[in-house]
Parts: sequence; C-alpha cells; structure tokens
Amino acid sequence: MSDDKGASNNERLLYAARTDNEDLLLEIFEEPETFDINFKDGLGNTALHYASVNGSVNVLEHILSHEDCDVDPQNRLNKSTPLHLALSISEAELRQYIVESLLEAGADTTIQDVKGDTVLDLLGEKDEELRLAIRRAQAEADIAQDDIAHDDDLGSDVASDSD
Repeated sequence: MSDDKGASNNERLLYAARTDNEDLLLEIFEEPETFDINFKDGLGNTALHYASVNGSVNVLEHILSHEDCDVDPQNRLNKSTPLHLALSISEAELRQYIVESLLEAGADTTIQDVKGDTVLDLLGEKDEELRLAIRRAQAEADIAQDDIAHDDDLGSDVASDSD
C-alpha cells in the first residue's frame, strides 16, 4: 500500500479523536509539521470537536496541550464549539470531565451557537455542578479581563500627569 494513497495526517487526527485512539494521535504528534491541530472537516469540526462530543478522554488532553490548539472553533452546521458539543454527552461523569477540561483550557462560555444559545442555555435543570463550573470560569475570565491594563486607561493617566 502506497503512503500517498492513504489518509492524510489531518484525516487521521480526526479519526483518532473520534475513536479515542491515543496511540494513533501520539504517532501523528511525532511529526508536528505534517498536520494542523485545528484542521476542519467539511462540517467545520476539528479534532477537539470530535474528542469532546465522543468523550475521548485519552486524546482530549493531548489535543488541548498542543500549543496551537484553538479551544473555541465553531463548526459550520450549528456554529457549535467543542464546549457546546460536550454538553450532549449523556453520561454525567464523563460530561463533567470533558467540560471541566475545556474550561481549564480557556474555553469561552459566552459564544453563541446558530440558535443564539450559550453553554449555560443548553444545560439541563439538574446540571448544577456544571452550571457552577461554567459560572466559575466566567468569573475567572471577567477577573482576568479586569486585570488587563487597557491602552486607553493608561493614555488618559499619562496625559494628565504630563500636563
């Protein structure tokens, strides 16, 4: 079998994420110049989308640890992020783990899907633990934003001091 007729490393990356194939993922990671961690298929899904929706815990952390990984890509079909898709996992413990991993990696909880729903809008009534985790992530993001000195703020202070 010739290498040029096989799947590309980008396609193999998506497959590894869908099937939670850590060995395949690590094999692909050994040649970083041969794949794009943010590669999108025809529906606009990345490996992170697939790992999130399928609960692929073995590959998820590797994907999230890749320095170029975009944690908030929106797919074409529903404008869903990996965080949106993770909420569809039926097993509560697995859903909690995937969501918390995405939040720790800096996933944006304010992105809206095609219907205008954020992840908080998609939570079930019984998902209090997830609701708390998402609200905690939002608060941390707000604090981080408040800690950033904006050029406009500095400019007005500097100008008034020199007058």
